[in-house]
Amino acid sequence: MKISLTLNGRPVQADVAPRTNLADFIREQMLLTGTHVGCEHGVCGACTVEIDGEIARSCITYAVSCDGARVRTIEGFDDDALMARLRTAFTEEHALQCGYCTPGMLVAARDLVRRKSALSRAEIRTEMSGNLCRCTGYMGIVSAIERVMNDGDVQREARQSTWLGPAPGPQVSSASAEASPAAVLQRPAARPAAPLQPRPQRAPARRVAVTVGEVEEKDGIVNLAQSFVLAHPRAEVWRLLSDPQAAAACMPGASLDGPPVDGKVKGRMEVKLGPVAASFAGEGTVTQYPQEFRQVIEGQGGDKKSGSRVRGRVDYRLTETASPDGTPATRVDVLIGYGLTGMLAQIGRSGIARDLARHMGEVFAQNIDAALTDPASVPAGQGGISGISLAFALISERVRALLRRVVGR
Repeated sequence: MKISLTLNGRPVQADVAPRTNLADFIREQMLLTGTHVGCEHGVCGACTVEIDGEIARSCITYAVSCDGARVRTIEGFDDDALMARLRTAFTEEHALQCGYCTPGMLVAARDLVRRKSALSRAEIRTEMSGNLCRCTGYMGIVSAIERVMNDGDVQREARQSTWLGPAPGPQVSSASAEASPAAVLQRPAARPAAPLQPRPQRAPARRVAVTVGEVEEKDGIVNLAQSFVLAHPRAEVWRLLSDPQAAAACMPGASLDGPPVDGKVKGRMEVKLGPVAASFAGEGTVTQYPQEFRQVIEGQGGDKKSGSRVRGRVDYRLTETASPDGTPATRVDVLIGYGLTGMLAQIGRSGIARDLARHMGEVFAQNIDAALTDPASVPAGQGGISGISLAFALISERVRALLRRVVGR
């Protein structure tokens, strides 16, 4: 079939087979190889392009369906001011490694920044969840998009735009198409991209010592207690911890699907220990005792991949105390009880459970301290519980203990 379309602002006529998808047409017939093909099922987003002002998966779009349309690939954004800002931010935030996902990621990120503003890091992750990356862990990508989204110049341009959704298709009249926002998008940038200011350097997290009591196991339930002191008034600590979503953002590997509804929450916990990777999804209840500055969380969930299941209870209480310099501080006492079955039951062993609890408790306490000191310092989603980071933490602790014994003698 013969088709006619506008590709990156240039009229194109070509003969294509009805079964040819747009990605293959762009790459093999037009030789524009910036559009990458990954899953070929419309899942990974590597082939994302813009069709009539709206992003689309070119691997599941027939080329013949684009007859009369305006198609824009990553090569078509060379002179786009917003894309220039994103490219700079991606570079400075280390948002790419192998770079295979980057063209589609940039096209999708530009679309997001034009449509929405002032999103949290968690919301940016949700909006970009249709684009997959095997290398980066997404932290740099989220930081780059957040950085451009908070750029004052970008926001001023967004407020001036009247675009409220996808551009009209090729069926509209030429006069309407010329006046449409999609036509405006094709115009060259009026000015070069302004240089992005470097991100402010954040102070390193303060180490918060966590004391872990003896581990007891009874009827398949592991029980332990831990405590730590935060150099913040009790009211401030309670204000953060009484918000389950804010507290979950400080816990490595934890995330909630939304705020509590009638005292119930849903969420997940990511765990990686050696070759075992699990994502526990489940639900629980949150019971608060504000007058006692106490909160109890109970829940259960499972990981379909490993067949492991977990049920647990966390009971923490806040007590006023004072820092060595006399300033107000808060002692956090936590009682933890959990039961594990399946492949990950091995971490229920007393030695591993104690070390894991201390390591996670220290990260949790440091993140709380950082969030209270600088709310912008703790991004949503702290990454899963990593066996590698845990191993390094445990080895360093063993080395410090050995040195203490040697120096003591």
